[in-house]
Amino acid sequence: MKENKPMYRQVVVKIGTNVLTDEDGYLNSDQLYHLVEQIAELKKEGTDVILISSGAFAAGKNVLQTHANHDPISRRQLWSSLGQVTLINTYDKYFKQHNLLCSQILVTKSDFRDRQHYLNMQNCISVLLKENVIPIINENDATSITELMFTDNDELAGLIASMMDFEALMILSNIDGLYTGNPADSQSKIIPRVDSKTESMRNYISPQRSNFGRGGMITKANFAKKTANSGVTVYIANGLRKNIITDILHDDTKIPNTKFVAGKRKSNVKKWIAHSAGFEKGTVYINQGAKQALQSSHATSLLLVGIIKIQGDFKKGDIIQIKEENGSFVGLGRSQYDASVAMQNIGRENCKPLIHYDYLYLEESLEQ
Repeated sequence: MKENKPMYRQVVVKIGTNVLTDEDGYLNSDQLYHLVEQIAELKKEGTDVILISSGAFAAGKNVLQTHANHDPISRRQLWSSLGQVTLINTYDKYFKQHNLLCSQILVTKSDFRDRQHYLNMQNCISVLLKENVIPIINENDATSITELMFTDNDELAGLIASMMDFEALMILSNIDGLYTGNPADSQSKIIPRVDSKTESMRNYISPQRSNFGRGGMITKANFAKKTANSGVTVYIANGLRKNIITDILHDDTKIPNTKFVAGKRKSNVKKWIAHSAGFEKGTVYINQGAKQALQSSHATSLLLVGIIKIQGDFKKGDIIQIKEENGSFVGLGRSQYDASVAMQNIGRENCKPLIHYDYLYLEESLEQ
């Protein structure tokens, strides 16, 4: 056991498929056990841990080799459904060897579609943590609808870390962190730290230069930055390194990783809105003056005077997205008007805001 205590008392650990599988794509039980050992050590040191685990698809391949000519979606459903049993039973077996209990929560993106569902999920996890149970969360690939799937489990992990107001999130893949180019290029260097002062990295982080997860490296980095902006410190690190979890959480300067420094903590409502993409009921287009006002250092609401076009039949309280005239995404917010009322007052001054600052989320992208 480490002599010094972990830096955080609440940590979400996301384990990617490429950390849990062997070269042939099958579940690597030895690797899984080593990860459980590290989490058990953190628990004994008093740290709450939520585990976001991929690997069901790979575990399903261990159980059944099918020769049927299934389409890709059916194959994913088959192996994910079978694999969830094997995966959670393996976790259960290994955690019990450390006198710990784990539980399984399978979710789809639609489980977070409204505030009530969001709060129900939050309460479920809170109860488990109070009972010293380790929640193991994964997307329910057996029933997820393609259009409403998480981009990958990085998105789910960020949502959970923000929702539970945890201190840190560790994203484990098969790479040491973000690089200034293709990680396979010897000239590329790891980026140790990303914060609000970090310059744009779009010149050397791009989906074309990496196979870093389902969404690509830039997608992973954007989810990490979004989560950090909500007040959670995020690490991207190599889950194949021995003792990677405990080593980084005891001293994050000794092991290669990319650290996204936590920004100012957001309200729970803003966190929910930040992860509501896909559930918006309409779109408003704003002029440059409104965009500049929203992105200024002052807390600013979205006024009707800055809106040039409204689409969708949304109601008061619905989530709507905000775009520039050219269609570029700006953010999300909760409407204070029905669409019909907003349209009657579009461009007018001296009206209450369409979206109040307290219910407004503005996107910050590494591509900008």
